[in-house]
Amino acid sequence: MNEILVLYYSRSGKVDRLAHAIARGVEQVAGARARIRTVPPVSPVCSQTEPAIPASGAPYAQLSDLEECTGLALGSPTRFGNMAAPLKHFLDSTGTLWMRGALAGKPAAVFTSTATLHGGQETTLLSMMLPLLHHGMIVVGVPYTEPALTDTASGGTPYGATHISGRDNERPISEDEKSLCLALGRRLAEVARKLST
Repeated sequence: MNEILVLYYSRSGKVDRLAHAIARGVEQVAGARARIRTVPPVSPVCSQTEPAIPASGAPYAQLSDLEECTGLALGSPTRFGNMAAPLKHFLDSTGTLWMRGALAGKPAAVFTSTATLHGGQETTLLSMMLPLLHHGMIVVGVPYTEPALTDTASGGTPYGATHISGRDNERPISEDEKSLCLALGRRLAEVARKLST
């Protein structure tokens, strides 16, 4: 069984919805299963801590989730053209995995949501790729063989799945955006299966 970790941070719920769509794509591939995990918010007040288990939604990720997966889909909302601090904070804790090469050779994909069309989707996706490349992971994107990539008037890039949420988070995930999430999940699971045989 190839288990793909879908790891993300979501503030408004849109990245959470993208994560679940990617997980559905993963599970369309025979022998693949998605493990959905999130990361806790961070606070500049050091005395504040989050409970070990979130009140609702996906469980918080542990380093063991990364070690046990055969592939990784990593998602974050855009923060000034970069990944959100909670996801970066979690990735910064993966040094022991890096030292052992625990993620080297595993496939990975990225996804994001922005408020506006030009809100930094591609730079955010690229920023999430950097630590994955340092870990020796194999980054996969969305090929132009996916018709929704050329047809979309909403989110979607060859770098990864994306969503444009609108200034007040009012825009639903479009059919093209859903299609590209499913395609990315399938592609990631298929690559993981090929690499593990």
